[in-house]
Amino acid sequence: MHYDKSIKAYEKAQNVIPGGVDSPVRAFKSVGGTPLFIKKGEGAYLIDLDNNRYVDYVQSWGPLIFGHANKTIEKAVIKAVKKGLSFGAPTKAETKLASLICSLFPEMDKVRFVSSGTEAVMSAIRLARGFTCKDDIIKFEGCYHGHSDSLLVQAGSGAVTFGCPSSPGVPADLTKHTLLAKYNDIKSVKECFKNSKNIACIIIEPIAGNMGFVPADPKFLQELRTLCDKHGALLIFDEVMSGFRASLKGAQGIYETVPDLVTFGKVIGGGMPVGAFGGRAEIMDNLSPDGPVYQAGTLSGNPVAMAAGLASLEQIFKDETLHVRLEKKAKRLVEGLKDAAEVSGITLQVNAIGSMFGFFFNDKPVKNFDDALKSNTQCFAAFHQGMLREGFYFACSQFETGFISDAMSDAMIEETIEAAIKVFEEIA
Repeated sequence: MHYDKSIKAYEKAQNVIPGGVDSPVRAFKSVGGTPLFIKKGEGAYLIDLDNNRYVDYVQSWGPLIFGHANKTIEKAVIKAVKKGLSFGAPTKAETKLASLICSLFPEMDKVRFVSSGTEAVMSAIRLARGFTCKDDIIKFEGCYHGHSDSLLVQAGSGAVTFGCPSSPGVPADLTKHTLLAKYNDIKSVKECFKNSKNIACIIIEPIAGNMGFVPADPKFLQELRTLCDKHGALLIFDEVMSGFRASLKGAQGIYETVPDLVTFGKVIGGGMPVGAFGGRAEIMDNLSPDGPVYQAGTLSGNPVAMAAGLASLEQIFKDETLHVRLEKKAKRLVEGLKDAAEVSGITLQVNAIGSMFGFFFNDKPVKNFDDALKSNTQCFAAFHQGMLREGFYFACSQFETGFISDAMSDAMIEETIEAAIKVFEEIA
């Protein structure tokens, strides 16, 4: 394959955009090579500027559960655009989408829309602090909840650390209220409560997608629920990735644990920038204008984004076998990759839930971020480059999740596995 036009586009972009990209992982720094500049998407495929065609296992990092340029979503967006791009005023579409989401979750009375997952998480944490009148939060090493200041915290030594900033520009005075615990390790969480009597909430990806694909242990989640109830803290599920992806009800359709607040994103926008957070009325009613916790956004509930979200969710709701089909394909893919790797003497750890999947070049199962960091990132980079040459687009980091779309056929999955056999042989 030739990448001449992408290379030129990247060189030009670096002159006016920091790093040439608007989100760091897109720069391909961890896998090498030049980031592909995309011209268009069609169903399961991406087409770059050089007209190379790839089966896309990124799907815009999750939202495109029906693939690129889905006709139903496209039609809904065009219809909405013709009425106006933005009003900064309420529309009935917001109420309709909120009602659709709340209808799935008996414990969720109200939802508020924002424009991104970062906004959703930031707002949910502010609400948790306002509701509990406490300042500290617990997050887990390897879980990413957006780039707001109090969540950009690096792991320290030991099981639990009061966070210090992992990025310049983030004041230590903000991150000192963030306590770090180890994913799937309840002892580290108990240490946090031992060290602070001022904990407002625990926030967790119940199915982690940003240290690679790492599901939480069901018992661990239930123990988090017990600790929150004991100490008067709220439990927040970050389902920006897993919401409507892992199952119709996201992680909550798989685990029995009930959170106090949930953050959504990705799929509920159908490819448009949408996020949301929701919970019980007694908590949500603390938001302005009903309560004292302030949160706002001019583009929140944008009519075009609401139209895309409605068109996406309504398709999901109508298709009772959707997640069964997607999980079957996801499991076939990762099992095929695992078998292909073993033929070449490469050990691969794999997992899939619903339309989400992941794999690690690792000798042992991955249960937390420490385990994930022991993965062979050089092997992953070689795999990524090799699969691109074969026409298959995977996430450009070992520590990201992959996604299956309904536009993918069984034949595409088998073609991917066949290509992987060749690439693994080259790596070996």
